[in-house]
Amino acid sequence: MLCRRLNRWLGGDESRVDSRTIYVGHRPSTTEAFIPPKFCDNRIVSSKYTVWNFLPKNLFEQFRRIANFYFLIIFLVQVIVDTPTSPVTSGLPLFFVITVTAIKQGYEDWLRHKADNEVNKYPVTVLENGRRMGTESEKIKVGDVVEVNEDETFPCDLILLQSTRDDDTCFVTTASLDGESNHKTHYTVPDTEKDLDSLSATIECEQPQPDLYKFVGRMHIYKTDREPEIRSLGPENLLLKGATLKNTQRICGVAVYTGMETKMALNYQGKSQKRSAVEKSINAFLLVYLCILVSKALVCTTLKYVWQSKPGQDEPWYNQKTQREKETNLYLKMFTDFLSFMVLFNFIIPVSMYVTVEMQKFLGSFFITWDRDFYDPEIQEGALVNTSDLNEELGQVEYVFTDKTGTLTQNNMEFIECCIDGFQYKYRDAVSELDGFSATDGPVSKLQEKAGKEREELFLRALCLCHTVQVKEPTGRGQDHTDSMAGCPPPHEQTGFIASSPDEVALVKGAMRYGFTFLGMESKKMKIMNRSNAIETYDLLHVLNFDPVRRRMSVIVRSKSGDALLFCKGADSSIFPRVRQEEVEKIRVHVERNATEGYRTLCVAYKKLSPEEYARADADLQAARLALQDREEKLIAVYNQVEAGMTLIGATAVEDRLQEEAAETMEALQGAGIKVWVLTGDKMETAKSTCYACRLFQRGTELLELTVRTLEDGVRKREERLHDLLLEYHKKAVQDVPPTKPGGNRGWSKPSQDFGFIIDGASLSMVFNSSESSSSHYKNLFLQICQNCTTVLCCRMAPLQKAQIVKMVKCSKGSPITLSIGDGANDVSMILEAHVGIGIKGKEGRQAVRNSDYAIPKLKHLKKLLLGHGHLYYVRIAHLVQYFFYKNLCFILPQFLYQFFCGYSQQPLYDAAYLTMYNICFTSMPILAYSLLEQHICVEVLLDNATLYRRVLALQPQWPGNCYPPLYSFEDDYNSQHTKMHV
Repeated sequence: MLCRRLNRWLGGDESRVDSRTIYVGHRPSTTEAFIPPKFCDNRIVSSKYTVWNFLPKNLFEQFRRIANFYFLIIFLVQVIVDTPTSPVTSGLPLFFVITVTAIKQGYEDWLRHKADNEVNKYPVTVLENGRRMGTESEKIKVGDVVEVNEDETFPCDLILLQSTRDDDTCFVTTASLDGESNHKTHYTVPDTEKDLDSLSATIECEQPQPDLYKFVGRMHIYKTDREPEIRSLGPENLLLKGATLKNTQRICGVAVYTGMETKMALNYQGKSQKRSAVEKSINAFLLVYLCILVSKALVCTTLKYVWQSKPGQDEPWYNQKTQREKETNLYLKMFTDFLSFMVLFNFIIPVSMYVTVEMQKFLGSFFITWDRDFYDPEIQEGALVNTSDLNEELGQVEYVFTDKTGTLTQNNMEFIECCIDGFQYKYRDAVSELDGFSATDGPVSKLQEKAGKEREELFLRALCLCHTVQVKEPTGRGQDHTDSMAGCPPPHEQTGFIASSPDEVALVKGAMRYGFTFLGMESKKMKIMNRSNAIETYDLLHVLNFDPVRRRMSVIVRSKSGDALLFCKGADSSIFPRVRQEEVEKIRVHVERNATEGYRTLCVAYKKLSPEEYARADADLQAARLALQDREEKLIAVYNQVEAGMTLIGATAVEDRLQEEAAETMEALQGAGIKVWVLTGDKMETAKSTCYACRLFQRGTELLELTVRTLEDGVRKREERLHDLLLEYHKKAVQDVPPTKPGGNRGWSKPSQDFGFIIDGASLSMVFNSSESSSSHYKNLFLQICQNCTTVLCCRMAPLQKAQIVKMVKCSKGSPITLSIGDGANDVSMILEAHVGIGIKGKEGRQAVRNSDYAIPKLKHLKKLLLGHGHLYYVRIAHLVQYFFYKNLCFILPQFLYQFFCGYSQQPLYDAAYLTMYNICFTSMPILAYSLLEQHICVEVLLDNATLYRRVLALQPQWPGNCYPPLYSFEDDYNSQHTKMHV
């Protein structure tokens, strides 16, 4: 920001500040004086302390805690003022607590230093003056040409200049970055010199930003006696630090972002620290006990001077005052007496409680990682705890926000059927069917009929060409486990497919079943084998990449006859407006039916481009890709123009099966009084079918729908219709519902009628982004409706909208504890927003796992994590904290009462050793062991009786601070359940 303002004041070009210019190999492109620009080095620093700042920085952080700061003040008072107890009684416990915490934090930071050194000292190869030089990763500078071999990780963000593959591509996996286990294809910059030592070029690109999937730049290639050639740079040319090179012998790239400016470093900075409700309440209770302490000191100080005001009491014969004591100011003497009483009673504040609580959370988290029930033999991993500070939050969850694809479902795609020109085709194993097709359940009037052969082949060619799948031939080392293997019929049964999306692999495999086989791509030429076993070759001209906003992707190819063809596939809501409407109705029936059955649907369209249309589109695409400012907006505008007026061919249906025990898990959570909200980007019909399959929606559930379809009204505007629907649903779900019985509570009383609420992303935008006067009113109505529904389904959601929903509930009245669970990068925002974030080690990558507080292999493990471990952690921490406050109150109360019998002389009742060791040794270990091992109810009983968890939620508001439940209720619940089981 400062650079930008200075540049504006000096009259410079502001846009130049938002980009950086890099000289490839540090070679100037002109004869002018070359001043190398300054960029940060390639060191990664994730540590918090250094040798020099550890002591002051750590002490500052520790004394920000109320208890530590209080005991520091008490210790200083004991040193300065003549108090009845030695400074050692307060100083030694404080020193112990500070030392233990400092050792723990120092050890954790030492581990971070160790991990940083492993990265920074990693050996790399740099090309310099035509020679290969070995160096360390931290010494790489922006502009260096770096060489990376197969199975090595990229030491910084590189622009791909050269690859050993014939098609000038390379494959990478980003499992350590965003967790994507599938191979991704990256491309070299076209027309670069084969001899990189003679390459004279500059790169102009945007300043570092954390988005992993966005990059804008251009490369100027200088050649003798020629005008500079300009090549556009995008995410397909950028190799990110932390990714691994696969299936490519060697690549060379130029460093553009290094060190803390790499996308990996920027992406994982600034993660907010979550604190549990118990930890927040401890500070509140410390203030209450501090008030009790001050009150006791005031009472004793007042009574002392009242008692001494009587004749003979102030100066008895056996304790004559010195001359100095007689000359001391009365008010000063009263203040020092008050401080002495504060020191005498200061052990009412449990100084070692923070350490004990931290140790209980840290050691208790191992029980989650050691639990064998969380081990998944498929991935050979168990549960992972990233944040042990939130263990007890697992036992207080009131709202669960879950993703659908990969969380409720397996994200294991299988091609089920397709529809061509309104005719349904289902694959059967019967060999008697012509061409491998089975036309069943078509339109009633045209049962068993087929589309024309030309349309069938056009549809299958579209499936074979419109994708980003790569073919991986088998090698002697065996297939990589991260590849998606195609279970194809001979002779291609050994062929593997490399793709970043399982949907695309399923569609290509589906086309293979019907006789069209994708053979791969060589030098921008795509090869397919048709039903006649003839090889067809197409030149790949352009790829119009998939975008979550567009919800479609396209390719432009040229056939042998010279025709330019555009093939497009995408969501029905994205394709239908771009084709002729008379073609839509015969396809829409099949799409809606497949969506209702829970299948993921895609529509396929094509367009034949005339030479003039293609020339115009090619020029517009090249111009948009060379733009540094607003490149994405310009590209989308060109995409929309090219993809207009297409012809609809058909649609596909791919099945994504439910996760193992998904229905039983959701049923158990609802039985525990937890409300489940499904937040997905999928279409409404598919998501609704999944909710029925997971038993979130029952047959008797009345669905309240607020979607674009229900808002469509030919007479009134959408906003008026939105207002009317919200009022109608509010009256039905909130106003007309009979009130709960006295003592009833959220999560405990079951309504007479179950309601389910459905909303899509467009309608949610209207609720959140309406005019200021009505926005808060709409939000309140929407929130009240949702809170009175058993399940809420939000479909067609953007990642930001998921976070908005979680934040809205989290900040609602009562501040309910929220939990978000997902498996993909699009779930990270809601995982970070919720009180507790859980990542699933699924197929969409592990970026969700890296940003989560807890990670589990499958959804079914959520049941035991909440109902078993969460419930026990909540009860244990309640016992621990209550015990600490109670024992210290009991410890100091006799000291307070003793003052009434010793003339308020500040005489200590206990020996200094007892005062010093009471919190550190005598009372800490037993309660720590108890809080780690106690099981007031067997875990099996907790899992079989979800209402035990539900009972905890029902009792929360009756307890101050919404933190500690009356513990006797658990035993009552157990006894009642135990009696029922015996009966």
